[in-house]
Amino acid sequence: MTPWVEGFDAAVDRGMVWATDHGGVVFDLIRAALEGLFDLMVDGLLLVPFWLVAIAIGAVAGRVLGWKAGLATAAGLALCRVMGLWGATVETACLVLISVLLAVVVGVPVGVLAGYSPRLTRFLDPVLDLIQTLPPYIYLLPAIAFLGYGPATAIVATFVVALPPVIRLSAHGFRMTPVEFIELGQATGAKPVDAFLKIRVPFALPSVMAGINQSLMMAFGMVVIAGIVGSGGLGETIYGAVRKLDIALSVNAAIAIVILTIIIDRMSQAASSNGGKP
Repeated sequence: MTPWVEGFDAAVDRGMVWATDHGGVVFDLIRAALEGLFDLMVDGLLLVPFWLVAIAIGAVAGRVLGWKAGLATAAGLALCRVMGLWGATVETACLVLISVLLAVVVGVPVGVLAGYSPRLTRFLDPVLDLIQTLPPYIYLLPAIAFLGYGPATAIVATFVVALPPVIRLSAHGFRMTPVEFIELGQATGAKPVDAFLKIRVPFALPSVMAGINQSLMMAFGMVVIAGIVGSGGLGETIYGAVRKLDIALSVNAAIAIVILTIIIDRMSQAASSNGGKP
């Protein structure tokens, strides 16, 4: 190992030690907030009878995808219950939704700014390329160091993985607004806020929704990997089944993940094709 590599590794180690020593209170607050939100969502959903949740989600799927898809959605969720994985399925759904919600809250504003600023886009592109190229396991290591084992670590790592599609496609949507419509707004004396809300947002919304859909898919891949840090949910179920060589349980959990992924993917795709409208 060359001296400069050793120096870089030592600097990283010193930086992490400094951050954990001086930012302990901040990391504790972040962990408490994320795990509190996670527990609140999971406990709230588990208080409701599973059949009522399945019917409600099936009704929403039927509204956006058709009655056949609604029945299939309710039947798929019922299958998760029959396999004894309802609790783990709910935990996985909550992990994904919280992570993607954070990615949207952070990514959409950044994407809007990047859509307006080519300089910011040039800065972000290599950063986002790096995030999407590194192995997902990499993000678990600093998260464990700062937040310990548990759902908070899984949420943060999944948030990092789910962030790039939201930023990229949000920026693309706002950047691709037809010039003639922008010029028309300027010619009619539209204020910048009105031009943003009435011209740019409608054109960009399908691209933003597509970014959210891609973010959801990235998140599902990550929460399974995050099972090794005690995240709960189907990822931890699969990890435990692999450790015990319980093939039946791992297959059941994999089926539950496929069901949950297909349901959320199809519904988010429908929202994307409708410009965010049900």
